[in-house]
Amino acid sequence: MKRVIFLFNHDAAHQVSHLAGVAAATAMADAPVQAVIAVSSPAMAAAVRGIMGEAAAARAIWLNLDLHPALDAAAGVVNRIAPVRRLLRLRWNAERLANCAMLVSTERTCLTVRRHMPAPVPRFAVIPHGAGDRRVSYHPDFARFDLILVAGEKVRAGMIAAGVNADHVRLVGYPKFDTVDIARGPALFANRRPTFVYNPHFDPHLSSWYRFGPDLLRWFAATEAGRAYNLVFAPHVMLFRKKLHISPEYRTARIRPDVPAEALGAENILIDTGSSALFDMRYTLAADAYIGDMSSQIYEFLAIPRPAFFLDGWSHTSDEGEETRMHWRAGPVARSVAELTALLPDWRQIGEAYRAEQERLFGWTFDQSGAASTERAAQAIIAAVIRE
Repeated sequence: MKRVIFLFNHDAAHQVSHLAGVAAATAMADAPVQAVIAVSSPAMAAAVRGIMGEAAAARAIWLNLDLHPALDAAAGVVNRIAPVRRLLRLRWNAERLANCAMLVSTERTCLTVRRHMPAPVPRFAVIPHGAGDRRVSYHPDFARFDLILVAGEKVRAGMIAAGVNADHVRLVGYPKFDTVDIARGPALFANRRPTFVYNPHFDPHLSSWYRFGPDLLRWFAATEAGRAYNLVFAPHVMLFRKKLHISPEYRTARIRPDVPAEALGAENILIDTGSSALFDMRYTLAADAYIGDMSSQIYEFLAIPRPAFFLDGWSHTSDEGEETRMHWRAGPVARSVAELTALLPDWRQIGEAYRAEQERLFGWTFDQSGAASTERAAQAIIAAVIRE
């Protein structure tokens, strides 16, 4: 029986839905493969079980990635700045993680454990979390994986252009969609006002929150024009886990602004800085329109085409090409809060004007042909393991 380890090693649960459904499909498959679920914490285990379901969870082996208490305590302070615990868990559990035919993750961090593993080193597979446009989605490190399971042709083409062996890439669709009911979400407010969701990224170089976010919330909370709408403030789950954000990729650091007082008590604003609703598509499905910057959640929002708006506070200082912000073709791009809010009264008409382009972007990003994505991914993993 070949063991496949599904690695859930993050400090937050926002990547679970990209992998847990695939783990469940693998566990339930009629194949000589044993699914092993490696988790970083009891909370992470609960999140994974919630998606896998009890039948699949019972057929899997569970592996707790325990960290020595002294190491855990020592890492506590530094972990607020850098993902030290994540790296230490990999190093501490290297031998246990080596006990498999394949290790499957949603991120490149898992590659660091390879050099600490005893021989024979297992094969590594990745299901990238999200399906965005930035260069991080096509990092050269992906070439070090033996199997890459991607959502659609956009990511496949980008991977190959970045030097990934085309024979290692499989098109499986977006497993997260299999774990979510893509019907419009529930009403979040008792009134009938249009509801916008504001979804800023956490990276201090890319995010609109640092430059524009508090003023945007003040506009919705404290102006007559803004109170004509509802707003869900649903940032990337990592934005409010730290006060100081450091971007190694862009070599910058910034102190994260807090939510302004005016917004905290506003009856037309829902503020969520840490719950699972930030990544289970509840808000993106329930909203009438989207405001964002560089988060790949825009593509999840476009599962139902609707108006989208973008706040740009950085592209004029960037040497990255327009292909890294392709999603900005899904709606108008503003470079100030005043410019953005002037557009909002025409949100319905703007949505219709961009609908065809949104549908094209969604089709380029997500392959929806064939069986469920979780099944396609599981079968690709099983085939690779059995062939070896």
